Amino acid sequence: MNRYLAGSIVFGVIFFLSLAYAYFIEPTVITVRPAEVVISGLDSALDGMKIVLISDIHGGSNDVTFDRLKELTILANEQDADLILLLGDYVSGEHRSGKPAVETSLKMPVSVIADGLKGLSAKLGVFSVLGNHDGWYGDELIAAELKRVGIKVLQNEVAVVERNGRPFRILGFKDHLKLTRRWGDIPKDFRALLASTGEGNVIAMEHSPDIMPEITGENLISSDLKLVLAGHTHGGQVRLPIVGPAIVPSVYGQKYAYGHVLENGVDMFITSGIGTSIFPIRFMVPPEITVLTLRTAN
Repeated sequence: MNRYLAGSIVFGVIFFLSLAYAYFIEPTVITVRPAEVVISGLDSALDGMKIVLISDIHGGSNDVTFDRLKELTILANEQDADLILLLGDYVSGEHRSGKPAVETSLKMPVSVIADGLKGLSAKLGVFSVLGNHDGWYGDELIAAELKRVGIKVLQNEVAVVERNGRPFRILGFKDHLKLTRRWGDIPKDFRALLASTGEGNVIAMEHSPDIMPEITGENLISSDLKLVLAGHTHGGQVRLPIVGPAIVPSVYGQKYAYGHVLENGVDMFITSGIGTSIFPIRFMVPPEITVLTLRTAN
C-alpha cells in the first residue's frame, strides 16, 4: 500500500474517532475541577473561602438534559461551598438561519432549566448573573425563573455578605453586551455604586472576561476589587494539541481563554462551563464546575 494512502487512512481513522469522542463521550461527564487563587490584599476573613463556579449551562445543548441539571445541582451542593456563583448563558437556541435570536425556539424551556437548578445551596448564598444568550432570549424572564427557585440574580447590583464577622461585596454585572453606556463611562458608574455599599473586599461576576480591562488599571472601579469571575469562552470548547483553544469568543484572543489571569494587580478566573454552543462537541475541554479556594497572600 502506498505510504501516503496508508497515512491518509490512519489520519482519517484518528479524526473520526476523535470526533466521535468529542460528541458522544466528553460532553457527558461533568468534571469537578479544584483550583486555588492566592490573592494579594485579600481580607484574612476570606482566607479559605470556597466558591463553586458554574457557567454556560446552555440547557438542551448536547447532553444537557433535565437529569443532567439535577446531577449538576447535587454535585455542586456536595462541595460544601461558601458560595455558589452562576455566570450566565443558561439557555440554548436552535440557531435558525435568518431569524433574530429572540424568535428562535429554545432547546429547553427556561422553567425546566430553573427547575433543574432548584435546590442549589451554599452557606453564604447562591448568586447569578446573565449572559449574552440569555439577553437574546429575554433577561427578565430568565431572571424571574432563577429567582423563583431561590437563586439571587445581580444585574449591575451589589450583594453585601459576611464571613467570619467581616463584610465583603459581590458585584454582579449585566452581560457586557448590555452595558449600553460608553465603555469609558463604566468605571464612573460602578465607582459610585460601590461607594454606596459600604466597605469590604469586592468579588465581581461578569459573564465575559472581556470586561477585565474596563474595570482595572486606569479604569479601576475600586481598590477593594480583589477577584473577577467569568465564563463565556467555554475554554475554547475544543483544545487542539500545540495550537491550544480552537475558537475563543473574546476580542483579546486566547489571553482570557481559561483559568487564572493576573492583570493590573487584579486576579481573574475563567471557568469553561457545562454546555456547548454552535458546535455540539467538546474536545479536551470537558464540562466542569470549578471549586475555587481563595487564599490570602502572606
